[in-house]
Amino acid sequence: MADARRLRSIALFGGTFDPVHFGHLRMALELKEALGVDEMRMLPSHRPAHRETPGVSGAHRREMLAIALRGCSELQLDERELRRAGDTYTVDTLEELRAELGEEVSLAFCMGLDSLLTLPSWHRWEHLLELAHLVVVTRPGWQLPHRNSGPGHEEVAVLVERHAGEVSHLLSEPRGRLVLREQTLLPISATHIRQLVADGRSPRFLLPAAVLQYIEDNQLYTGAGDGAGQN
Repeated sequence: MADARRLRSIALFGGTFDPVHFGHLRMALELKEALGVDEMRMLPSHRPAHRETPGVSGAHRREMLAIALRGCSELQLDERELRRAGDTYTVDTLEELRAELGEEVSLAFCMGLDSLLTLPSWHRWEHLLELAHLVVVTRPGWQLPHRNSGPGHEEVAVLVERHAGEVSHLLSEPRGRLVLREQTLLPISATHIRQLVADGRSPRFLLPAAVLQYIEDNQLYTGAGDGAGQN
């Protein structure tokens, strides 16, 4: 039997990156290596519909991410969501990318298990797997929902059953699989970093030194910076 075809493969690692820290960067790098994809794109959102509005402007968050990625050829910055006005919807991003890339490129959107559990509340969530694969990062000891887990979980359980796939599918099929990837995560929180800065304490060694310098230079997260409170 001939080997399965090898498609060009792109994975997306989304988030507010408010600010970007080593937990984000290490997870994205480990995922790229574990999945074997050609590209891992860091995708900062403008105004996520299901999360608190970011504390600083998209321009500041983009710049911090660009600084963090300098010298790291394994990860790329994709700014498309920052260029769109209004709430950020993943399905719109995937539609835009699919139109750009065509039908013969594997596209995968990475998310955490907590995001998977809220998927039925996402805008046009039923169309996500028509456009891309979903890679769900789980912590050791994780447990998937089952059909009797409670409201909303039945839909997620059915989705996992119908679309369960392996890492190899990400390289040979363009869309339609849900792949679970267990990974130990660095216990770093952007919320904690913001609080440290607001309290006048140092978040050093939780994020790249150049990103911390940018935060200090622009007085971000102190309430005094010109980006505070903007989208």
